[in-house]
Amino acid sequence: MANIIAFLLGLIALVLAIPAFFPLLGWLNWVIIVIAGVGVAFGFASEKNSGRNFCLVVVAICAIRLWLGGGII
Repeated sequence: MANIIAFLLGLIALVLAIPAFFPLLGWLNWVIIVIAGVGVAFGFASEKNSGRNFCLVVVAICAIRLWLGGGII
């Protein structure tokens, strides 16, 4: 059950990450990283790894976008 919750949180974060790639919406990545981080926590509570790994990929994508934009933009 925790794996399904982690996967759903990762999916929500990924959908929110699409508009965060537009200029001046980079601050949204901070919110997405928190949502996906909660998904990672649920993924660690699960016996399976797929939800956790999916959330980690979303966190990595948003972190790279933040790094390229200087943390805000």
